[in-house]
Amino acid sequence: MTLSELRISTDRLVIRRFVSGDFPAFFAYHRLPEVYRYLYQDPLDETAARAKFAKASAPRLDEDGDVAVFAVERQEDGALIGEALLKLTSRAAEQAETGYIFNPAFAGKGYATEAMGAVLDFGFSTLKFHRIFARLDALNTGSVGVVERLGMRREAHLIENDRFNDVWGDEYVYALLKREWQERRQAG
Repeated sequence: MTLSELRISTDRLVIRRFVSGDFPAFFAYHRLPEVYRYLYQDPLDETAARAKFAKASAPRLDEDGDVAVFAVERQEDGALIGEALLKLTSRAAEQAETGYIFNPAFAGKGYATEAMGAVLDFGFSTLKFHRIFARLDALNTGSVGVVERLGMRREAHLIENDRFNDVWGDEYVYALLKREWQERRQAG
């Protein structure tokens, strides 16, 4: 299976590659200031969103630095509600970074946790990563809740390590090892 053929179904979601018809919903959340609040960049205009969408539509994890971004679709109505990603940070060390962006219209329903659980499982079980980590703005309590519910452990609190619009921000690093994920799944 190639990443372009990926299709993971959960109880309520489908995680798959982006297709051309997804662009309007993709752009709808990528242009929102509240989505970019913790991403240290401005919301995307249509030109930038089209460029980002083109890259997201061709997921790959061949070389260090490659990113595979997947659409997260709600099963009940086919609505594109967000995206989840894996970034190959080191093939030699079998490590990846994960992340996600969801349309705030769908927040508070557990979709991010459900999608990220499926992405972690895919990363560990199919792609055989040893360690998957997430970097989060320390003020992003919603995302902190997601990774903690998934059993990721906080490994670092970086103080004022990034700056956006002349405001310094802290960052948390959360991580999970393959064996920890497997133990968690076996425990039920």
